[in-house]
Amino acid sequence: MATHIENELTDKKQNLKEINMKQYGSAAFQAQYFFRDTAAGLITGAMAIPLSIGIAIMSDYPIKVGLATVAFASLIGWLFAWFRPGNFIGSPGIAAGLAPVLALGVASFGWENMAFCIFMTAVMQAIIWKFNWQRYLLVAVPVYLVEGLLAGVGLKIFMKFFEFTYEIPETMVTETFWNEARIQMVAISAAGLAFFLYLFSKFKDKQPAIPYFALIIGGVILAQFVSVPMIHVEDVDLHFKLPLPSEDVTVMMLVYMILFCAMLAIVDVIEQVMSNAAIEKIDPLKRKTSSNNSLLAIWVANLGSSFFHGMTNLDGLAKSTTNKLAGAMTKFSVLVIGAVVCFFMFNVQYLDFLPKFALAAIMLFTGYKMIAGLVHVTHYGTYALILAVVTAGLVFKVGIFEGLLVAMVIHGAIHYLVYTNHEQLPGREVVKRYFNNLKNSDNNSNLN
Repeated sequence: MATHIENELTDKKQNLKEINMKQYGSAAFQAQYFFRDTAAGLITGAMAIPLSIGIAIMSDYPIKVGLATVAFASLIGWLFAWFRPGNFIGSPGIAAGLAPVLALGVASFGWENMAFCIFMTAVMQAIIWKFNWQRYLLVAVPVYLVEGLLAGVGLKIFMKFFEFTYEIPETMVTETFWNEARIQMVAISAAGLAFFLYLFSKFKDKQPAIPYFALIIGGVILAQFVSVPMIHVEDVDLHFKLPLPSEDVTVMMLVYMILFCAMLAIVDVIEQVMSNAAIEKIDPLKRKTSSNNSLLAIWVANLGSSFFHGMTNLDGLAKSTTNKLAGAMTKFSVLVIGAVVCFFMFNVQYLDFLPKFALAAIMLFTGYKMIAGLVHVTHYGTYALILAVVTAGLVFKVGIFEGLLVAMVIHGAIHYLVYTNHEQLPGREVVKRYFNNLKNSDNNSNLN
């Protein structure tokens, strides 16, 4: 009986896929949109460069490795769009929300063990994808907890790159901290940020890439006349090898690494599910997305990334929005994005012209947007907002892993106490209700 029902559901999904293909055409490429997708890919790809650099720096990863991850994820995303499309215009890349998590991994386990961590993350994501468990995650980990986590991460990003706004070349450092050079640097950074925000307010609904272009080009020109700190991109070699842990890894460290990978996998999956919902809303043809198909491309890209010491990836909303507004209609634009990123990956010397203050403005804005995500939590009520703020504070002060864990314990304890004391429900009934919610989530997923 169960097998019969599963077969019926599979047939329905297959029929829906065929209907979508007939109605909307291929998600990977359509000749009628070739020029639109190419132009969108070039614009979004150029915008993705400074954003990817900033996230790589925040993650304590080599910039070249970050760019390689974006290029590889773009290729995988385009290939899977041919037969298992998740969305039609989403742009894959390294996620700002996961940057401090990766930095935590580097600090805790060492750079040499991060490839293994990414590999294990991909394996866990493959399991989630196989059994379609992502439908449970948003029940087990409420959206407002995720928004709180991202807000805490956003604050970490903001504070990290705030230092860039007053950094000056070593030759200008004096015994007096606030010397003339540093005051000048603060003024330049403030003007750059104000310029960026002004342009973003004007073009966010038309061409959000313009503020990025203008800031970078303006920063490059200014650097020809004023001495400002520049980004240095180390031309590291990309080594292809098995993602195995180092020989000195202890059993306890291995256990902690597995827990870390579980957190990384879950946050990555939830972010992708949330991004997919947003991408579906901004799709110019209102085409339906498939979170499960998106997760397939993600875990495959993460698995491949681990073999060259790469990072995690997902379809970022900022780049996806830019891709849409630039005119993208299919995932061919993503292939073009990957090609643009790949060019700079093999020609990193051109990135040394990027001033740090310009990158700071972009990343400060990114951090602010993540913090501002707390506004969305207000729709869930006062309790959700308070818990989201508490989660953000815990993530910022205590740590990402520990902060999220403590927040989930607080959330579970409050619910248990409310149901047992206020509604006079026995503890067993509270647990039963929780699993019923998971069951209802499963049924709703099957109906959709």
